[in-house]
Amino acid sequence: MNIDDARIIDLTKILDSRGNLSIIEENKDIPFKIERTYWIYDVPGGEVRGGHAYKENQEFIVALSGSFDVVLDDGKEQKIFSLNRSYYGLYVPKGMWRQMKNFSTNSLALVLSSTKFDENDYVMDYKEYKTFRKDKTDFPIIYKNKNVILDNSSNVIQIKSSNVFDCSLCKLNQVQDQKGNLTYIYENIHLPFSIRRVFYSYDIPGGEERGAHAHKKCHQFLIAASGSFEVVLDDGINKRTVLLNRPFWGLHIPPGIWASEQGFSSGSICLVLASDEYDADDYIRNYNDYIEYRIYK
Repeated sequence: MNIDDARIIDLTKILDSRGNLSIIEENKDIPFKIERTYWIYDVPGGEVRGGHAYKENQEFIVALSGSFDVVLDDGKEQKIFSLNRSYYGLYVPKGMWRQMKNFSTNSLALVLSSTKFDENDYVMDYKEYKTFRKDKTDFPIIYKNKNVILDNSSNVIQIKSSNVFDCSLCKLNQVQDQKGNLTYIYENIHLPFSIRRVFYSYDIPGGEERGAHAHKKCHQFLIAASGSFEVVLDDGINKRTVLLNRPFWGLHIPPGIWASEQGFSSGSICLVLASDEYDADDYIRNYNDYIEYRIYK
């Protein structure tokens, strides 16, 4: 694996007058299964993040807001990738020395990882990294094009008739650091499901609403990665409104709940972790159909 195996990957960008949306699906848009998701925010000007390599972990990095540079080094060559748009990201293969720097004000970095945290996977000293690279000259090539073999293993989720009180507001892990804060989530540990899809809404005009649908089987976890908004929950009998306004709080919405988002502040980003790949048949988009579904569920 060398520096040329790192690449910019364009993401789906769905244009909408209510705000734009981009989607990342594991083993499809990115060449690995998502095991860990984290985001970095509140980075002071002039700070540098990273300065390490992974022996096994692969990453996909997106600038959800603002801009920053990712500096990659394979021990022989160095490349700088500037990230400043939310509809593309950088695939970082294992074995690359990585730094992130030149963060603009209010930058927000989303990082998807192929492994859970393991301190033994880190190479923290650059001299040790150079030695490591000499001993690891033949890395397997993980990603060459978009024709990736999909992992078709089932994502088993218990489906029941949920109500709005089954929707849980959760405080997430926050790692505070003078170089910027970080919040992370592991699938099936901090969430009751595997993360198959990540998507986010941005460029949302004031006064617009998003969502207004239900899922038959898909779980979702919503985070106000930037700004704030309200989530209106409806189970056909009860209604509940939850305010999301911190990047270290999130809302779990199980299947069978009608949900919509409203009251977006300027610059808001709604980050969603989902248990399933996109399936149009899983959506209920008409409220009358939803009420009928709830009655016969």
